[in-house]
Amino acid sequence: MIARRWHGIVPKDKAEAYLKLMLEVAIPDYRSVAGNRGAWCLQRPDGDVVHFEMLTFWDNLDVIEGFAGTPVDVAKYYDFDDDFLIEKEAHVLHFEVNGTL
Repeated sequence: MIARRWHGIVPKDKAEAYLKLMLEVAIPDYRSVAGNRGAWCLQRPDGDVVHFEMLTFWDNLDVIEGFAGTPVDVAKYYDFDDDFLIEKEAHVLHFEVNGTL
């Protein structure tokens, strides 16, 4: 199993609206893919910004490629991201998962 971690930073005054979109659009999109084992949106306030992390679990890199494209370490963004993110990070991180969920 592979864990995929994406990070983004949003101004604090836009964080509530961004979280709503992540829960209503991004998480269902992730979970709709065969081979996705789960998706979680994490957030952490930090002064005037809020850090968001999408933590998703996948059967393998081939499934991620079907979802995100090639190369698999390039971040996938939604149309609404430009209205919220301070910058769009180019890459995500992947980790091999040892153990079970």
